[in-house]
Amino acid sequence: MKCVILAAGSATRLRPHTDDLPKTLLPVAGVPILRRTITSFLRLGVTQFVIGTGYLEDKVRAAVAAWFPELDVAFVSNPDYAATNNAYSLLLTREHVEGSAFALIDGDVVFDAGVIKQLMHGVDCLAVRSAGGIGLEEVKVTIDGGGHVREIGKHVTVAAAAGESVGIELFSQSTSRRLFAALDERVRERGLVNEYYEAAFQQIIDAGVALRGVDIGARYAAEIDTYDDLLEANLYLSTQPMFDVRDPLRIAV
Repeated sequence: MKCVILAAGSATRLRPHTDDLPKTLLPVAGVPILRRTITSFLRLGVTQFVIGTGYLEDKVRAAVAAWFPELDVAFVSNPDYAATNNAYSLLLTREHVEGSAFALIDGDVVFDAGVIKQLMHGVDCLAVRSAGGIGLEEVKVTIDGGGHVREIGKHVTVAAAAGESVGIELFSQSTSRRLFAALDERVRERGLVNEYYEAAFQQIIDAGVALRGVDIGARYAAEIDTYDDLLEANLYLSTQPMFDVRDPLRIAV
């Protein structure tokens, strides 16, 4: 399995904190978000990474090289990051990922490694948080009686939603092919360069792909969009055991 991390955006809502630093490199409880993510996946046995970059991408590359000098990683640049969205960035990773099983995670998500373990028990699934409040701006899902996602997107009403999609997904080899075909049709053929990748998820769901919604329960996962999000994540993670930043590629843990 591969891990795709999308970290191209300029995070304007977090300025001035992101004036000189990509959001994915912001420290949360003393550890940069991206370093937490890579370390967590390495400890679960995932060793191949594809990182989508854009804004201040040289700093992302330099940081990863310093933390994990032996990492099997491909960087995929989105030079149009300011005018496109994450569906476009995901499509750019196609040559590295299509036809492979892969985990997809946004580069601004801080999470309990137990979330990934839970997803790895199945295939073609995404993490859903049903506990707590759900805002109008969150990506929400509806789920059928069999536990599969029927609708996904910000357009889903709070009343209908089973929970919030937290930005962590797992795709099988066959679904990987169908997802990239949908992304290509939407982004390249129809010119929908500024939409979220959930629109492509919806397209393959409507075409018959069974994408399971996995309720993560009380496990922690938070997307860092605003300064308040950053403060809340810092507050929570500061109360947890210190995160071990040792490189699992070099040190047995």
